[in-house]
Amino acid sequence: MTSNDTSPENPPDPAGPGADRPDRTDRADRADRTAGDPPPTGRAALLSGLWPPRISRAQLIVAALLFVLGLGLAIQVRAAGEDNVLRGARPEDLVRILSDLDERTRRLAEERDGLEEQRTELESSSDQAEEARRQTRERERQLGVLAGTVAATGPGIVVRISDPLAGVGADHLLDAVQELRAAGAEALEINGVRIVAGSSFTDDDGAAVIDGVRLPRPYEITAIGRPQDLEPALNIPGGVVQSLEQESASVTISRPEQVTVDALRSSEQPDYAQSSP
Repeated sequence: MTSNDTSPENPPDPAGPGADRPDRTDRADRADRTAGDPPPTGRAALLSGLWPPRISRAQLIVAALLFVLGLGLAIQVRAAGEDNVLRGARPEDLVRILSDLDERTRRLAEERDGLEEQRTELESSSDQAEEARRQTRERERQLGVLAGTVAATGPGIVVRISDPLAGVGADHLLDAVQELRAAGAEALEINGVRIVAGSSFTDDDGAAVIDGVRLPRPYEITAIGRPQDLEPALNIPGGVVQSLEQESASVTISRPEQVTVDALRSSEQPDYAQSSP
């Protein structure tokens, strides 16, 4: 007769017969090793918590959304700042800016009409060769004015800059030249120095130097162009005249009936570039 041994000395296995049981010796060894290593503290605990980084997919999505939101806010703030510049301007300043834009549009339209007229004359002229030569000479004269190799005369303005405290430098003169160019000035000279596209503006020991020529004070800018466009361009709020006045300089603008720009530059032949057919 066979009987099950259920004595207290041999308790039944709750997992049932045949179940796997962990090795008690291995568990004891791991417990001894864990008890022997002190827990990380201070800097080691901080590093173990931060590295390696544990980034979930949800965190990446949230970070991307926040980046897009910040970029949109930055663009909106920048656009609002640019609008505030015109929004805070006085009505007369807005009228002057609008008038300047209208004048530039008018000049571009006149240039377009002139080119179309030249094309029509070439197409309808009985002696196309002679008409082409005439237009070539006229174009050469215009390019000579722009290049500073021929003298020019016509309507324009004369700007006199008195600088008692020597605060006006080459950068101020360059700003004036750029404003006049943008307003349609076709020929410029400053204190007898012809200004062309390649002119250099530098400072040397408190004096302005243009193309290696040291300019004496006061400065006098002669510009040929439409006076109704040139003078307002210098008087735009925050423009050339106000910048010069901040340097304690006084600016006087006159409109003679005829303005002459006779300072010349030598014609330089290119070493490598040739006209294409």
